[in-house]
Amino acid sequence: MSTRNICVVGLGYVGLPLAVAFGNKQHIVGFDINSKRISALKAGADETHEVSDAELAASDIEFTDNPELIAHCDFIVVAVPTPVDHSKTPDLTAVRSATAIVGRNLSKGAIVVYESTVYPGVTEDICIPILEQESGLKHGVDFKVGYSPERINPGDKEHTIDKIVKVVSGADGESLEVIAAVYGEIILAGIHRAPNIKTAEAAKVIENIQRDLNIALMNELAIIFEKVGIETRKVIEAACTKWNFNRYFPGLVGGHCIGVDPYYLTHLALHLGIHPKVILAGRDTNDGMSKYVAEKVLKELIKAGKAPKEAHVLVMGLTFKENVPDMRNSRAFDVIRILREYTINVTGCDPLLHYGTVEGEAVRVKNVPFDSILDGTVDCVLVINAHNVFKSITLDDLKRKMKTPPILVDLKSMFSKESALREGFSYNNL
Repeated sequence: MSTRNICVVGLGYVGLPLAVAFGNKQHIVGFDINSKRISALKAGADETHEVSDAELAASDIEFTDNPELIAHCDFIVVAVPTPVDHSKTPDLTAVRSATAIVGRNLSKGAIVVYESTVYPGVTEDICIPILEQESGLKHGVDFKVGYSPERINPGDKEHTIDKIVKVVSGADGESLEVIAAVYGEIILAGIHRAPNIKTAEAAKVIENIQRDLNIALMNELAIIFEKVGIETRKVIEAACTKWNFNRYFPGLVGGHCIGVDPYYLTHLALHLGIHPKVILAGRDTNDGMSKYVAEKVLKELIKAGKAPKEAHVLVMGLTFKENVPDMRNSRAFDVIRILREYTINVTGCDPLLHYGTVEGEAVRVKNVPFDSILDGTVDCVLVINAHNVFKSITLDDLKRKMKTPPILVDLKSMFSKESALREGFSYNNL
């Protein structure tokens, strides 16, 4: 058990699992400015479903929205969102705000560690000055900072926080070793000491850039292979028989990480006078997939002789990825917006969200249970997310809800193409 008094600032998808991991070892403080979130956590419920009720109950966390409790802690971890604005510029509002709160309640001898994804230089050039200004303390003398990038994969119950190697960095050798020791209490996979804070910041950003670019490549290949008349997934399956081929699949790239983080590094690159052509090309490809998918649906409707303005499309999966109740930056809503521009009627079906009207990316859609859909009323089913809760739905179930001929656009290949064709579906995927 660490001798440090720990506080986790920000109790979302990243902060809460981290707080629970620390809370399994010792008493800690969990702080968030969202009073409703704190009330729910005190009641033992995590709306993100990243932590079970049992895990929450077993963890010794003092949940609070009172920033004064931060002053009693000497190891403070900041894990708040780092989105981009409408112009794709890094929005550090939450980081700045959290840093100011910590600064106003910072005690001598404390170490502040940032986990939020940022571009190299943010911790030292932006956060430290705010901490000094708000606290009246001097960095390196009265307090120290570090950076340890979050690596949590929402919805992934296999690669949990303790099973992922933790990259840590500190302002100096002493703070580095303290940070490594504290995280070492909860991380079973091991600790990697980065030589400096900027290196650790950069490591996090390129993890997601690499994934974004690989998916962009698969998306471009999927567009090519459709014209050729071959299945992308069958091509990937064959290519994967070589030991050094990396398995990635085409799809919509959304959420608060992969589709966002590249813009943090491109922002820095442009500031330095460098045009990051490859990174931006990948973003352009992935951002264009929403229109490509919507056009795929439109073409299938027209091919089947269905008038777009009379067509009803059911979108299965509205969140940004499988098995996660998070709509932030979900490309599903982009697809819905474009379908509506084609005058197509759209209904959503996502059991991970509340039923009724849901809104994402300034687009509203009615979210309904699958069983409530009237038989023979749907022209096309568009599968965007293969949630586990969808796995019990059969082709017969789909067909019963649909008009003739039934159209299935299955982005995740959740249903067998061969089986769908045998059942009389018009089938398309990525």
